[in-house]
Amino acid sequence: MAKSANRDSYNKIFSKLKEHHKWFENSIPLIASENIPSPAVREAIMSDFGNRYAEGWPGERVYAGCIFIDDVEFECMKLAKKLYKAKFADVRPISGVVANLAVYSAFTNPGDVMIAPSIPAGGHISHGKKEHSGTAGLVHGLEIEFYPFDAEEMTIDVDKTKQKIKDLEKDNRLPKMAMFGGSLFLFPHPVKELAEFLKGYGIHVNYDAAHVAGLIAGGKFQDPLREGADTMTMSTHKTLFGPQGGLVLGGEDHEESIKKATFPGLTSSHHIHHMAAKAVAFAEALEFGKEYANQVIKNAKSFAEALSDNGFKVLGESRGFTQSHQIAVNVLDYSDGGEVEADLEKANIIVNRQLIPGDIKAGRNYFHPGGIRLGVSEITRLGMKRDEMKEIADFIKQVVVDKKDPKKVLARVKSLRKNYQKVKFCFDNKLGAYEYVKLR
Repeated sequence: MAKSANRDSYNKIFSKLKEHHKWFENSIPLIASENIPSPAVREAIMSDFGNRYAEGWPGERVYAGCIFIDDVEFECMKLAKKLYKAKFADVRPISGVVANLAVYSAFTNPGDVMIAPSIPAGGHISHGKKEHSGTAGLVHGLEIEFYPFDAEEMTIDVDKTKQKIKDLEKDNRLPKMAMFGGSLFLFPHPVKELAEFLKGYGIHVNYDAAHVAGLIAGGKFQDPLREGADTMTMSTHKTLFGPQGGLVLGGEDHEESIKKATFPGLTSSHHIHHMAAKAVAFAEALEFGKEYANQVIKNAKSFAEALSDNGFKVLGESRGFTQSHQIAVNVLDYSDGGEVEADLEKANIIVNRQLIPGDIKAGRNYFHPGGIRLGVSEITRLGMKRDEMKEIADFIKQVVVDKKDPKKVLARVKSLRKNYQKVKFCFDNKLGAYEYVKLR
């Protein structure tokens, strides 16, 4: 009986994997922190590199058996530096959070102060306070101060930030690090306007490019390393269409501190198969990144305009809604972000609920916030353009505003998806975007 039960579980796992692939073949994926990798990236992930250890720096490994791994990692670093015009790249962090921990470890000590965006103002949980279980506070022991935020402009307030730094210095709480970037990220952050000021106080400036890394690579958002950021961290699987993983970039003077923080500080094995897949994605971004980023921005603006025309309160209206891959929508006229997320999922429209400015003061929480966040990275990589953005906006209106049965909208969603089953902006796309690969 036990053997049969084990086999049942074994079969169930693969059944659910296949069901998931089939579901996404027939869905509109609008999660801003996700993307679809190319078949080439998937091939690298499936390789034997995933079974190996390569502790340390290439050429200086703790283990033998790394001849080809080292070659790929050197190539990966070369491509990353070329893509972002950086002097140094550490491709070993296994996530964007670990990349952030690497810079925290390299350039701050527990008990130091860091200034960062709050979560309702777009900050990521890895920038957060200990009492919120934020990585910076909980894991590294940083004290967190928040930037003053302009909710109308949906970005950091430059003048108020300068005053806050002066006030913090008087209180002996001068930050050791300033963190730019975030999770809800509609417009470039004022790095150029603040970097020189912050450095004048000896503050290390880091830019978390997790969400906008692909747009930066394509020259369509901002260029933090040229605008004054000392270092730049990111995940590699959002607008940068690679595998899940992390990356740290900086100058040659940052090299040794970051290398030691990553290993032995934060990683042992650094998921070698994902490192190889990062190299593939960097090559794709160098070849196709400008065209892709340009289309992402066009799609996001078209989508935001269509949603606004359909009666939605799209944030950032005074600045044209967005300059990134994201759109943020206040849905309180209809219910809340949690209920809207659930209703849209029934129509195979995959979005995420989102805290927006004003939610915390109003007593709303992450499970029932005032907004939803939409991202066009994945549907752009599937080849969708302006007309599809308008059609998807109409689907969302039918479910959220018109209260139409999501199952009736589902048929139209599936019909739209039939023509978008291959990955674009890559060298090879023989395999379907969500095609399940069976090896057994």
